[in-house]
Amino acid sequence: MAKINKFEDLECWKRARRFTNEIYKVTGTGKFARDFALRDQIRRAAISILSNVAEGFERGGDKEFLQFLSVAKGSSGEARSQLYVALDQSYVSQNQFESLSKSVTEVSQLISGLRKYLRQSSLRGSKYR
Repeated sequence: MAKINKFEDLECWKRARRFTNEIYKVTGTGKFARDFALRDQIRRAAISILSNVAEGFERGGDKEFLQFLSVAKGSSGEARSQLYVALDQSYVSQNQFESLSKSVTEVSQLISGLRKYLRQSSLRGSKYR
């Protein structure tokens, strides 16, 4: 794995950022924009994914990073679950649902892969060097 110097280099963070932008676009129009509770909750879940990846990375501890990655992965599940509510309420089309669900699932899988790699590696956070 190439050396990562900043969280912006992490593929899971890049993809989470794209997913968050997609969520903002879809929640900013139509009936979805007027369902303040669901709109705000799915936006918060999306933001939580990339925010927790960044915060965990910046803390400089490998165990802390793993914990924050776990929270980010949980938020990806939350966002995916909320997409079902949006589909059931006809706020998104089946195609939008499938695209967004695929996107957040891929983010979740990248986070899982990073967690697995970190658990198996001998890398230690910068604060322990």
